[in-house]
Amino acid sequence: MFKKLPPVFRNFYVVATLLFVTWMIFLDSNDLINRYRLSRKIDALESEREYYLQRIAEVEKDHLELTSNRELLEKYAREKYLMKKKTEDIFIIREE
Repeated sequence: MFKKLPPVFRNFYVVATLLFVTWMIFLDSNDLINRYRLSRKIDALESEREYYLQRIAEVEKDHLELTSNRELLEKYAREKYLMKKKTEDIFIIREE
């Protein structure tokens, strides 16, 4: 039965190496497919982390500006939250 195989596949070390490589690529819990998926997930999470760090910096900058400038705070409240003084009316114009 083994005489029908090519001489390379009759060598114990070649067979053991092929079995080991097959195990590591397809059957192990840390196989190459899972490692690829995990590395893609890590890349996505790192880019998401960069986005949130940037947003935090923007919010901290806005917070500093709003706490230091009373007029800017009033403008922000009027535009963002539609706040008004008691004697004012608000007209919202929506463009279609």
